[in-house]
Amino acid sequence: MNRVVVTSVAAITPLGNDVETSWQNLLAGKSGIVPITKFDTEAYNTKIAGEVKDFDPTAFIDMKQARRMETFCQYAVACTKMLFESAGWRIPEEEKAAAGCVIGVGLGGLETIETTHSKLLAKGPGRISPFFIPILIANMAAGQVSIEAGAMGPNLCTTTACASGTHAIYAAFSDIKLGRVDTMICGGAESTVTPLAVGGFNAMKALSTRNDEPEKASRPFDADRDGFVIGEGCGLLLLESLEHAKARGANILCEVVGVGASGDAYHMTAPPEDGSGMELAMRAAIREAGIDPSEIDHINAHGTSTKLNDMCETKAIKNIFGDRAKDIAICANKSQIGHLLGAAGGVEAVFMAKTIAEGVIPGTLNQENPDPDCDLDYCANGPRKQQVNYALSNSFGFGGTNGCVLFKRYED
Repeated sequence: MNRVVVTSVAAITPLGNDVETSWQNLLAGKSGIVPITKFDTEAYNTKIAGEVKDFDPTAFIDMKQARRMETFCQYAVACTKMLFESAGWRIPEEEKAAAGCVIGVGLGGLETIETTHSKLLAKGPGRISPFFIPILIANMAAGQVSIEAGAMGPNLCTTTACASGTHAIYAAFSDIKLGRVDTMICGGAESTVTPLAVGGFNAMKALSTRNDEPEKASRPFDADRDGFVIGEGCGLLLLESLEHAKARGANILCEVVGVGASGDAYHMTAPPEDGSGMELAMRAAIREAGIDPSEIDHINAHGTSTKLNDMCETKAIKNIFGDRAKDIAICANKSQIGHLLGAAGGVEAVFMAKTIAEGVIPGTLNQENPDPDCDLDYCANGPRKQQVNYALSNSFGFGGTNGCVLFKRYED
């Protein structure tokens, strides 16, 4: 079995249009949640989101091609270019068949669906663009990344709601570990700050309506949380077999040593209150890594800022770690960027790689009123310097789908 390492990361988030800006703003405790500018929110209960700001696709993509891509694909292609620029490497011709990509996308091209449907009603089917279908389908992010990178190996899309990005890393890791490929681009992309998405989540009463204080709206594990904040963006990782990375002299950020996936088998949108499905995914990742739970010293939580998720995730952590759960540093990036849906696991994995490489754990914003059901260490006082040896990154989605990736500080 191959060891699998992370050699480059890239991100476009509500905190910045590159990984370093996003990371520094995360550590500075800034919030990327703002009043929505993408459409008129007058009729909506929720008027805030984690929007990507001032993104110019033509800085990365030819104008003609950019027009034929939904925004989530533009994010993915831009991140791919930054990923390889950061790596200082491109896939050689002779290695293209052994390089692939898996990009998680939760909802895909909602914006294209909405605008095209309006055009259909107003002007008839003859005005539908021949690019309508290729633009909107969720797997087009992986398709465009494959084209950009020249990756001719597995070209896959995971669509598992809010676990999509994490399950993409799960699949990519597995292919490298098993020796099917040497290199994989993986993560998640999403661009669903749209009227239909916000309206749909509002109808479920899932979104925060703290519109007067956008920066305080996402408050994972806090007693005053009133729902998640929808966001958008992309986070990608370059995974390689250790042998391949060392052969080309790559800079290794950290290692992936285990992944876990599970199903709640319980409810369409709600996890079981005992957190059992979440627990199974975390235990599976720990088991694959071959370590004892006592070796975990950090968790990047799913931490959505919804009543049930935060309580259940806390219970799952306690079930696994017992009394030691309170000694584990836990953070929730969604407090600063919102919930990026299919992109969440990818972006949070990028931040995890930075955490391990730089020895600093981001804080969790808006921990102002402790919830007695959420009584662990959520890094409420801001970032802390700490060497992280083993860390879990969690993602859980509608349909009862759960994913977890276990990262390790790299040692030769």
